[in-house]
Amino acid sequence: MKGFLALEDGTVFRGDSVGAEGLACGEAVFTTGMAGYQEAVTDPSFAEQLVCFTAPMVGNYGVADERSESRKAHAKAVLMREARGPAWTDWLQEHGVVALTGIDTRSLVLKLRDAGAMRAVVVSGSGSVEEAVATASAQPSMAGRALVEAVSTDAPYRYAEEGRASIAVVDYGVKRSVLHRLVAAGAQVTVYPHDVDADELAGYDGVLLSPGPGDPSPLQQQTAIVRDLLGRTSVLGICLGHQVLAMATGHETFKLPFGHRGANHPVLQRSDGRVLVTSQNHGFAVRATDATEATHVSLYDDTVEGLDFPDLRARSLQFHPEAGPGPHDAWPLIEQWVDEVVAGA
Repeated sequence: MKGFLALEDGTVFRGDSVGAEGLACGEAVFTTGMAGYQEAVTDPSFAEQLVCFTAPMVGNYGVADERSESRKAHAKAVLMREARGPAWTDWLQEHGVVALTGIDTRSLVLKLRDAGAMRAVVVSGSGSVEEAVATASAQPSMAGRALVEAVSTDAPYRYAEEGRASIAVVDYGVKRSVLHRLVAAGAQVTVYPHDVDADELAGYDGVLLSPGPGDPSPLQQQTAIVRDLLGRTSVLGICLGHQVLAMATGHETFKLPFGHRGANHPVLQRSDGRVLVTSQNHGFAVRATDATEATHVSLYDDTVEGLDFPDLRARSLQFHPEAGPGPHDAWPLIEQWVDEVVAGA
């Protein structure tokens, strides 16, 4: 079965369908990770996005339930140069993900780098290009979209019953890898909805603000909750959680042209000059600053990759220290935070 990707500016890329039949609308983005395709598609941070993999071959090592970062696929569509199967392509069909192989991913990525992430439609099966372009152009921009409610848990749940420190996770779109790393560090873990009250969170030894999708700027309620929480317990923000903490402390966020998505992003750790190779997945960032609380900086564009507020007992990381998947340079950071929470409890 044939298919195509139509960008909002009328550019069309054609390929063959290897996933679910139908139409998928979203923001066309790319990720440079050479592995972790199942993890990417099940990452809630890819909600409402059409994901192009720059790796030339996707699906070559199959699938496994334990690799999924959530209970379902969140990416609306997958675009690949060469899809290998049958395990991977069967998985895409079973999970209702529209997917195309044979796409000129090099040209598509160059297009998105030049023009920025774009609204788009992927069609698997018959469909009119003109109608698809019109549908893409009619979609809302990712800028201004609050998506955390759609991916957050509806009710609190206990993820780990025992531990040396009680940690509450605010679910903006949490990945299983984050929860696994907390448990590996010895934490008792309870997961809460995105709008949990600050008074509830303050009763824990520590609070982790999770990664998640969408624009942080509309998250005024979540920002107010974090602002109310600061100084009452230890706080660690990751990715979207980093951006929410940044807004709660007076920093500015903005939309990146085409985002940081991949497993090879260099980040300068200002305290010792070390460069961490990191895993990242975000389309918005904290604007560059010379403020002393900025502990980590992107070596691509100087955006803030980490914040630390000792007096407020709060810190954050734009990159993913759980690295699921990705390099392990930043792996110790979650464990170090839990150690500090235990010491200060």
